[in-house]
Amino acid sequence: MARDRREFLKLCGLAGLGVAAPIRSSVAAAEPRDERYAGPYYVVFNASGGWDTTYLMDPKGANGINRLFREGDILTKGVHKFAPTAQHKTGQGTLSNEDFYEQFGDELLVCNGLDYSVNNHSPGERYMATGKLDSLAYPTFAALVAACQGSACPLSFLTFGNYSATGNLVAMSRVPYLQSLRGLALADAVGGNAQSPYHDPFALDRIERTLQSHVEARGSQPRLPRVEHAENMLYAAQANSRALQRVTPYIPRDFPRERLSQQADIALASFKAGVCVSANLTIGQFDSHANNDTDQMRLIPELLAGIRYLIRRAEDLQIRDKLVVVMQSEMGRTPNYNNGNGKDHWSIGSVMFLGRGIKGNRVLGATDERQFAVPFNPRTLRADKDNGIRIRPEHLHQSLRELAGIADHDYSRRFPLGVGDNEKLRSFWG
Repeated sequence: MARDRREFLKLCGLAGLGVAAPIRSSVAAAEPRDERYAGPYYVVFNASGGWDTTYLMDPKGANGINRLFREGDILTKGVHKFAPTAQHKTGQGTLSNEDFYEQFGDELLVCNGLDYSVNNHSPGERYMATGKLDSLAYPTFAALVAACQGSACPLSFLTFGNYSATGNLVAMSRVPYLQSLRGLALADAVGGNAQSPYHDPFALDRIERTLQSHVEARGSQPRLPRVEHAENMLYAAQANSRALQRVTPYIPRDFPRERLSQQADIALASFKAGVCVSANLTIGQFDSHANNDTDQMRLIPELLAGIRYLIRRAEDLQIRDKLVVVMQSEMGRTPNYNNGNGKDHWSIGSVMFLGRGIKGNRVLGATDERQFAVPFNPRTLRADKDNGIRIRPEHLHQSLRELAGIADHDYSRRFPLGVGDNEKLRSFWG
């Protein structure tokens, strides 16, 4: 049994499949790990490479900022203004802005005029993910909330790419394919076949009890760190097995072809089974230095379709009311085109939110006609050129920590954001 378990973990590592088995003391490792996490569930969508916000939630129809519509073509839904894309989107199974805002505008919160402060991908990704620009030690929000609310979950923090630092607070789990998730959930069965278990339930129960007794008995004995880590890996693998089996009923029989939909299915099945707190989803290739309009009209509709898929599947699983969804990118695109019909890096952008605890049909912050950020009053939540501040990622992360109820958690205090009381966004979530 131990050899099978070691071989399984080895194969997972070779396949790029992360298994949540954090380094713990033996006493901590012996704690019960079969309690289901019941939400909220946090999903961060990353438009990696830098999206063109003027083709989504912050439309500009003048000054040559874009070439697909004019100012009179800009559409509205409630308080939202958005670019018309139904006639320009490409690709099958994608979603236009018109359909996206019609379906979700009433629950959508948009923040425009976000100051990324940098124009490079790596620091921009880190800043948007963690709220801290000048440190490599900070965890992403998804990792932080997982550590605070469910670090003992087998797949507490799922990530599919982009910046995914954990601050050494929680294990990072990578499950690249739905087939991988099924194999992980049925690791105690031959070939992942539930009808062919390695051991019957009675034997498994005895194995687990023996392992737990062994861990507890050795808890006070000095051991080399490498030996302790290996024993904890073995124990965590066995202790997580039964919890991971709960994922199986929620894995769809027909796997979707779209990359974001597959990521969403892995996350949702893990949420529903109570073995996951947060997921970092990503879609790349937004860095449209050439042919900006073609690339953005292919990728933005694909991103929106992935968001719709997540929400509809969450409805099917009856967990939509427990979702918190963040939609972001590490930069925007310039308000002018280069010689290759592309747009380069721009340090001003937008972010969108919807879900539990978030009042929708709201737009906060703004950019002017040249796509520069307008100063924002954090108390009134209105544009204020005289007394306003520039909204930066740390302000949003402070608000996200407050939304999740972890702002005063010991882990959050370990990674302060440096946002003073006079700059906290009051009633940001409504």
